[in-house]
Amino acid sequence: LIFAVMRLTKPTLFTNIPVTCEERDLPGNLFNQLMKDDPSTVKGAETLMLGEMLTLPQNFGNIFLGETFSSYISVHNDSNQVVKDILVKADLQTSSQRLNLSASSAAVAELKPDCCIDDVIHHEVKEIGTHILVCAVSYTTQTGEKMYFRKFFKFQVLKPLDVKTKFYNAETDEVFLEAQIQNITTSPMFMEKVSLEPSMMYNVAELNTVDTAGESESTFGARTYLQPMDTRQYLYCLKPKQEFAEKAGVIKGVTVIGKLDIVWKTNLGERGRLQTSQLQRMAPGYGDVRLSLETIPDTVNLEEPFDITCKITNCSSERTMDLVLEMCNTNSIHWCGVSGRQLGKLHPSSSLHLALTLLSSVQGLQSVSGLRLTDTFLKRTYEYDDIAQVCVVSSEVKQ
Repeated sequence: LIFAVMRLTKPTLFTNIPVTCEERDLPGNLFNQLMKDDPSTVKGAETLMLGEMLTLPQNFGNIFLGETFSSYISVHNDSNQVVKDILVKADLQTSSQRLNLSASSAAVAELKPDCCIDDVIHHEVKEIGTHILVCAVSYTTQTGEKMYFRKFFKFQVLKPLDVKTKFYNAETDEVFLEAQIQNITTSPMFMEKVSLEPSMMYNVAELNTVDTAGESESTFGARTYLQPMDTRQYLYCLKPKQEFAEKAGVIKGVTVIGKLDIVWKTNLGERGRLQTSQLQRMAPGYGDVRLSLETIPDTVNLEEPFDITCKITNCSSERTMDLVLEMCNTNSIHWCGVSGRQLGKLHPSSSLHLALTLLSSVQGLQSVSGLRLTDTFLKRTYEYDDIAQVCVVSSEVKQ
């Protein structure tokens, strides 16, 4: 028996090297005419290296993580005898496991002369590093002798993309994720899908599109190609679900955000897919008491009162707090109301909403500062400055 293994890959576009010269040189117009007569060149663009013809693969080629490895296996009876009980087995050995890729584990009863057994195997590559395709054949000759042989085919699986992530924890319990995806292969990629699958506590909003004339348009344009060594940034906003947003202690300790799902296609439509492991963030440290702004106007009039709404949360899991609110004026921000008032008892992991009034005596972008919360039991004061910004304009300008 003769054993043959061939990798199944897409063909590639034929590339030629254009040779040309100026008309006053010795060859004259000879090189240009030869390029025009060459059937592999594009008419009207003969000097471009890329042609219109396809060429069959001349080597094994590169295999990248997330792609599908396909191979054709053929066993041919090259003798003049009938061979019986032929069993073909194909295994893929990786650094961590051994996978059986054979479509059928049943033996073929007999194989006549000049006949063959064909099989096509497919496997989605999920590991980086050395892979060994182990193909084994066992059979019985006419004389009843049992024969066995095998072949090894070694190849490397490379990393197609470099993915880096950055997290930003907003004051409103929102988490912003920036994913930087770099194409580290030697050919361009068509990015079919880049999505974030959030964990069970979050809802995700994709911030990679812009509404233009009522239609959603990608920020990367109509053609989402990623050239070799190019990097593209994707942005996502994760908001806690309503049932978890009210539990300050729960959201505070959540470190698992979700995982990225990336689907791409290469030159002739070969599809690849990668899914990252669970992305982890550093849990924000809010301390014992957390103050956040729920509502605040963007623009206010000079020397006219405006209202804001604050949310005060007891982040402690076991201690009830008795809080006192103090309001300290700054050079531009002046608080309206009574400072030093009691807010009452705040139980663990609970919140209260507080409506406050203030005004600004200076125009421009002003920072809201000067809030102080004092825990009467521990005699500890928490200072909150630069909690938000507001644009102060003259009333005539606003009108």
